[in-house]
This record gives sequence, C-alpha cells and structure tokens, in this order.
Amino acid sequence: MDKCSFCGREKKDTNLLIAGISGHICDSCIDQAYSIVQEELKNRSDLNLKEIKLLKPMEIKAFLDQYVIGQDEAKKYLSVAVYNHYKRLLQERDDEDIEIEKSNIILVGETGTGKTLLARTIAKMLHVPFTIVDATVLTEAGYVGEDIESILTRLLQASDYDVEAAEKGIVFIDEIDKIARKSDNPSITRDVSGEGVQQGLLKLLEGSVVNVPPQGGRKHPDQKMIPVNTKNILFVCGGAFDGIQRKIAQRMNTQVVGFNASKEKEQVDQENFLQYIAPQDLKSFGLIPEIIGRLPVLTYLEPLNREALRNILTEPKNSIVKQYTKLFKIDDIELTFEESALEYIVDKAVEFKLGARGLRSICEAIMMDAMFELPSGDDKKISIDSKYASEKLEKVNLKRLKVA
Repeated sequence: MDKCSFCGREKKDTNLLIAGISGHICDSCIDQAYSIVQEELKNRSDLNLKEIKLLKPMEIKAFLDQYVIGQDEAKKYLSVAVYNHYKRLLQERDDEDIEIEKSNIILVGETGTGKTLLARTIAKMLHVPFTIVDATVLTEAGYVGEDIESILTRLLQASDYDVEAAEKGIVFIDEIDKIARKSDNPSITRDVSGEGVQQGLLKLLEGSVVNVPPQGGRKHPDQKMIPVNTKNILFVCGGAFDGIQRKIAQRMNTQVVGFNASKEKEQVDQENFLQYIAPQDLKSFGLIPEIIGRLPVLTYLEPLNREALRNILTEPKNSIVKQYTKLFKIDDIELTFEESALEYIVDKAVEFKLGARGLRSICEAIMMDAMFELPSGDDKKISIDSKYASEKLEKVNLKRLKVA
C-alpha cells in the first residue's frame, strides 16, 4: 500500500499523496518542508546582510565622485542617507529599544544636473534591491496609467520576488514634481495624476503594509496579492521643479522688510536660487504638506557652470568622450578629440542651456556622419577639431537643440 516516505502515513490518512521515482510525499510534509526552506532562506539572507562591509559616508561619496562631477552637497546628503539606511537594517535590538526612523530624501535640481545619474551610480554599489521609478506614469487607481503599488512591484522584481529583501530596498522616484497639484485651490474635478497620486504615495512613504499585485493589478484582478511592509524601504525622490525659483524669490523678498532690505538682497545669489529652497517652496509649487513631511531631508543640485560641463566631457569613468572612443575602438578606429573641439561643444551646451544632457545631444549631432561612414570605409583614424565640429553642427537644424 502507498504511504508517505517521510511521515509514514497511508494514502487514506492524507489529503494528497504525490508519487516520486522511488517514494511518496504527503501534503502535510510538503507544507512543513516549505516552511523549513523559507526559514532557512530568511536566516541566510540576514547572514548575508551582516557580512556586508558597511561603507562610510566619505567612501560612498568617493565612489560617486568617480562618475558624477560636482554636486558635493547632494552627494553628501545621499551618502549619509544610504549609510544610515544600512545602519538601520543592521541594528540589533538592545535594552534601550530605540527605533531609528528612516529619513526619506528629496533632491531638487534643474534638468541635466545629474539627479538620475546619482541614483543610477549609487545603485552600482548597493547590496540591497534598488529600483528607479518614473512618477509621470502614475495615476489614481482606476484610471489609465500605473497604480501607486507598481512602485513596489518594480522593487519586488529587482529582488527576484524575495519579499524579505525587497522590504530592505531603496526606491528612487524620478520626476516627483510632475505629480504636483495643478492649482492651489482644491478643485471639484479629480486631479488624477497630481494630488490623487500624492495621497496614494503617503502610505508608501510613511511605512505601512501594502498589498502589491505581482504582475500589475488591472490586467490580473484575481491574482494573489503580496503584502510588503514599506517601513524599512528608503525613498529618494528627485525632480526639476521648473519655475520654483520664482516661488523662492517671492518668499525671500517678502521676508526682507525695513532699512536693511537692500543690504540683504545683495547677499542673495541671483544665479542659484535653489540653494535657498525650503519646504514651504515645495508646498507653494504644489506638493501637499503630508508628502513634504514624509520627505524630511531636502537638498538641491547646483546648476552646471562651464567648468563642470567641460569636466563632464572627459573626467568621469563613463564620460561621453570615453564612450565614443570605445564605440569606434570596437571597429578598430582610433578617435581623438582636440581641445578646441571640446571647448566648442561646451560653448554650445552653455548656449542651449540643456545641462549635461545637452552635451550628449551636441556630440551625437557632430559624430553622426562619422559613425555612419567610417565603419564601412578604410580610414582607421579620425581627429575631431572645432572646425569639423562646427561644420557638422551647422548642418543640423540647431533650433531643435535649443531650449524654447
């Protein structure tokens, strides 16, 4: 008579008996084996976390310096946040029973200053699941677009659906300014991609158990939800907040009253208003106070000056010039950029006001003919000077590169 090879129960005493090559196993033993495997994997995960060599904030910043030029203030805030996040994960319960709360961050900076690059770079060195989510696709539940919970679905995917690991991860929410409230006055019409999304984000940011659909909720309404606790997930938000400089300027002018007004104004750096950013500016821009309260660390990225743009071209490990050199090297073509060409590219980037992203657009326009012709030709060397760069750039419709 068939019986379980593990517990010895006969088939009539079990709900299900599964046959193998040379034995059987009952449903009760399967459940117990599954519990043992899960517990073992959890212990192994905790062990791996404790074996991590915890990098100090200065070491994290040094790593970021290899890939991102400048932005020392933002790097400092990000390095401390990641370091504290690891310390929270590794802390052991003691007699004091003091629980360290997480400090979510919001990065404010103009387009092309390196917000997303900072996030991608720090992902390279992390030992916890990390994902970058674009806030522009998020809408209220029931509308066309992605649900708020899709943020955690991405994190689950990054951790191979290991819930324990995902609950210790880091999420970078890009373009957070695009979900700002469209007007200061609450409207009777629904703001489905603005305030409604902010309200939905609250439960994620503060730390609560969220039921996450593993494959996206609307397409598979009957699927089993995965509960994820966001208490130990660090959220880093970034946004350009285009036009917030006017809000900062208005606030600073209203604060300056009396005989010292002109003296106070002289000390304000008119070129970089973002360095004076405060939570009330985010509120006047359109973020609801509850969201701002759950993003306690506020820092800014400086606009890139000419020197920074010049360094971005050649200094980082993955600099634009190094990328093009590598592309041509694959075809056994030696590419060199003369100093005059680099200066010309930087001049145009400053003129078009596109930040570091503009450097790439300009280089693509200059290099397009060479990338098209040389792989099929006999030339094995090419040198780019300012004359060649200006000729190629003039062929392109420059109006499409300029900021409106």
